[in-house]
Amino acid sequence: MHIRLLDRYIFREVFFTFLFGIAAFTTVFVGSGTLFRIAQYMTEYGASLTSCIKIFVLSLPGAIIWTFPMSMLLGTLLAFGRLSGSSEITAMKSCGVSFWRIAAPGLILGLIVSFFAVWFNEYIVPWSNEAYTRVLNYEIRGNTAPKSQDHIILKDIKGGVINRLIYARRYDASKEQMQNITMQLFENGKVSHVENAEYAEWKDGTWTMHQGVIYDIPKEEGAAQHLMHFDTQLLPINDSPRQIVRSQKRPEEMTIRELRETIKLLKGQFVNSRKMEAELHQRFTVPFASFIFALVGIPLGLQPNRASSSRGFALSIVIIFIYYSFMTMGSAFAQGGTMPAMLAVWIPNIVGLVAGIYLMWKASR
Repeated sequence: MHIRLLDRYIFREVFFTFLFGIAAFTTVFVGSGTLFRIAQYMTEYGASLTSCIKIFVLSLPGAIIWTFPMSMLLGTLLAFGRLSGSSEITAMKSCGVSFWRIAAPGLILGLIVSFFAVWFNEYIVPWSNEAYTRVLNYEIRGNTAPKSQDHIILKDIKGGVINRLIYARRYDASKEQMQNITMQLFENGKVSHVENAEYAEWKDGTWTMHQGVIYDIPKEEGAAQHLMHFDTQLLPINDSPRQIVRSQKRPEEMTIRELRETIKLLKGQFVNSRKMEAELHQRFTVPFASFIFALVGIPLGLQPNRASSSRGFALSIVIIFIYYSFMTMGSAFAQGGTMPAMLAVWIPNIVGLVAGIYLMWKASR
C-alpha cells in the first residue's frame, strides 16, 4: 500500500508532537504525585533506593495511560495549528487537497493510539499496578500480617478450566475467619455442587467451615436436589490467611476478563458491584478518548491564528479539564447508582464525539 508524501508529513508532525505530549504530561503526573510519595516512603518507612526505583518504574504505566488522550489532543492542536499558522494548510487547499484528506492522518493516528491504549490498559497497567502494590506493602511498609478485607475470591483453575470457586463476604484478621462463604464446584464448566457456611476459621494449618449447607445441583432438569446441613466441614484449600489476602486484587489490578468474572460473582451474591462496573467500562472509555480528542483537536487546530503553540496548549488544558470533569461526574453517577454504569461512564465520550463531529463538519464547510 502506497502512502502519499503528504500523509506521511502530516502523520509525522502529529506523531512527534504526540510523543512530546506524553513526555510532558507524564512528567507532570510523576512530579506532582509519585516523587512526593517516594519521598514520603523514604522518610516514614526508610525505603531503600532499590524499592524506590521499583516504585518509580512501576508507577509509570498507570500514569502514561491517562496521558494518551491528553497527548493526542495536544498533538493535533499544535501540529495542525502550526500548519495553519505557517499557511501550509492554505497551500494544500489551493492544490485541491480537501479538508477530510488533510484531517485523515490525524484521525488514523488517533484510532491507532486508541486501540494500542486498550491493549496497554489490559496487559501492562494491571500487572504494573499489582507489582506496585506488592513492593509498597511487603518491601516498603513491611506489612507481613494479613489485614481484614471484604470480598475474598479464590479460584482453582486447571488447563484453563475452573474447577472450584470460593467466595467470602469478608475476612476478619482479628479472628482469622472468613465470613459468609460460598464454595462452588464445577463439572464441564457448570456448577455441580455448592456449599454455604456462616464462617470458616484458620486453625492448626487448616480451614474449617461452620454452620453450613451442602447442595448437589442435579444434572438433569426436574431431578431431585439433595440438601444436607453440617456443623463443621473442612474447606479444601491449603493457603494461609497471609497467602489468601496477598492473592486478592483491587479493581485496577484486574484484567477485563477478571473484572467481568468478579462482577458476575458479586451480582450472584447480591453484592454491590457498581465500582467494578465503572472500572470495566473505563477500560474502554479512557483509551478511546484519544480518538475523540483527535476529532476535536483537528478542527480547532486549523483555526487561523498566529500564536498557535501557546493558544493550542492553553486550549488543550481547558478541554482536558472539561472532559475529566465529565468523567469524574460520570464515575460518581455510576458508583452511586444514579445512572446505569455503562451510560454514566460513556457520557464524556458521547459528549466529545458529538462536539467533535460538529466541529469537523463546521471546519469542512
